[in-house]
Amino acid sequence: MLNTAIIGLGRWGQSLVTSAQGKSDLIRFTCAATGTRAKAEDFASSAGIELKDSFEAVLAEPSVEAVVLATPHLQHAEQIALAAAAGKHIFVEKPFTMTKASAREAVAATERAGVTLALGHNRRFHPNMHRLRALVRSGELGTVLHCHGEMASPTGLFMRAGGWRTDPDQSPAGGMTGLGIHLVDGMIDLFGEVEAVACQSVHRAAPSGAEDTTSVLLRFRSGQTGSLLAFTATAPTYRFMVAGSAATVTITGATLDRFSLQPVLTTPGAPAAPATHDTVEGFDTLRAELDAFAQAAQGGTPYPITPAEMIHGVAVLEAIVAVVGKDRFVTVS
Repeated sequence: MLNTAIIGLGRWGQSLVTSAQGKSDLIRFTCAATGTRAKAEDFASSAGIELKDSFEAVLAEPSVEAVVLATPHLQHAEQIALAAAAGKHIFVEKPFTMTKASAREAVAATERAGVTLALGHNRRFHPNMHRLRALVRSGELGTVLHCHGEMASPTGLFMRAGGWRTDPDQSPAGGMTGLGIHLVDGMIDLFGEVEAVACQSVHRAAPSGAEDTTSVLLRFRSGQTGSLLAFTATAPTYRFMVAGSAATVTITGATLDRFSLQPVLTTPGAPAAPATHDTVEGFDTLRAELDAFAQAAQGGTPYPITPAEMIHGVAVLEAIVAVVGKDRFVTVS
């Protein structure tokens, strides 16, 4: 059992604790530090977690073997370095850091310390993503032409102006840091490095004035293309599609439950091959990622997201942010 501290007990930090506390045989949360202690006291008490006064106090606790960082994005790089220096294993929520340079430094700090590093892209762990990965890597989809991802949430409709999640420095390019970065990670996992990006990100409905409608085009080093949509002011949505020359796969549902495979018609005039549809309900991806972290930290199977993928994901995010607001459109005459 990995004795772990949670840093940040806002909505997402509490979700991580709830997914594992008292349910996992591999990880347990023993203490915490958070920005606003008064707001977390009741939850911490109910979860059996001791609240510490600071991140530094957590790192000084000998019984703490690992930390989970559910903190504002710009804090990640420094907190990873401090936790590594204290000899703690580290799980950090996405985005890993906000620049490729800081991502490299964070990885180097954990490598020097010899601690396990994990990144919170929970959707990698869903059985339907495992199934899609196997199909891509076996070649059963044929030549992949394009991949497309969509994620949407209504959270932007309820976020106040001035909060860190609506701060354009903490959360640039609309829904990219909260939603789109998950899609980028899935694409890197399946198809390798991204070579170039284009992006438009605008405000439409969020009361805070933050950008809430973001679309991205991607080109991979393999020559394959991709696209993604991230919305923060509409109904919850998830869709991940891979179009291959032999078949198209689509995963849908806010929790990735539905899997569809449509074979390509290969003989002109022949009846179309029937699509297959399957459903996997109730899988807890948060618990799965935390269990994988604990297993890796205790000498088991390495965490499936490599440091190189963590760094490249940040590089893609940085490139997307850099191109927002740059006119890459041709006016229609």
